[in-house]
Amino acid sequence: MYRVYGDMLSGNCFKIKLLMQWLGIEHEWIHVDIMASETHTDSFLSMNANAKIPVLELGTSQYLWESNAILNFLAEGTPYLPESGLLRAQVLQWQFFEQYSHEPYIAVARYINKYLGLPADRAAEYHAKQVGGHKALAVMERELSRSAFFVGSSPTISDISLFAYTHVSHEGGFSLESYPSIQAWISRLKALPNYVEMSRENG
Repeated sequence: MYRVYGDMLSGNCFKIKLLMQWLGIEHEWIHVDIMASETHTDSFLSMNANAKIPVLELGTSQYLWESNAILNFLAEGTPYLPESGLLRAQVLQWQFFEQYSHEPYIAVARYINKYLGLPADRAAEYHAKQVGGHKALAVMERELSRSAFFVGSSPTISDISLFAYTHVSHEGGFSLESYPSIQAWISRLKALPNYVEMSRENG
């Protein structure tokens, strides 16, 4: 059985939990408190020298980290990851978009506000993230105005990658009021069987 080291309030960790729920993958969830520097212990660094969550334990001395890499590994051979060709490349396209054009703004603003309590010395950084975050949301809105999901006619791990931080983007100061297609997409994903809320009680 897999072990996942993470925090259910982290969007990157929530991605893994959500896919595992939808695929019915049995696993043990081990909470890691990043605010208590638990990712910097010797035992954690032996699993991931980059000192970040999530980490997927595959077996004795076998670990996989980086959330989107874990998603690709777990989704192999399932409807959540197309077998090959253009559709698979498009899944990667949206996952790269999430990591480079979405997460650095929306997730970081959320971290500054939710985890740190918006301290004065990071207020300027928090406000500076808003423009980039809304630019990413506008790209998503345009795509979702013409399709129900990001790749193909059913959800894939590209949707999971983008859903994780988007559905809690208000915690980083991003209102979704002007993005009706994103709101409808969030509702579609939440309506899927075995959906789980982002809560430590579900870890």
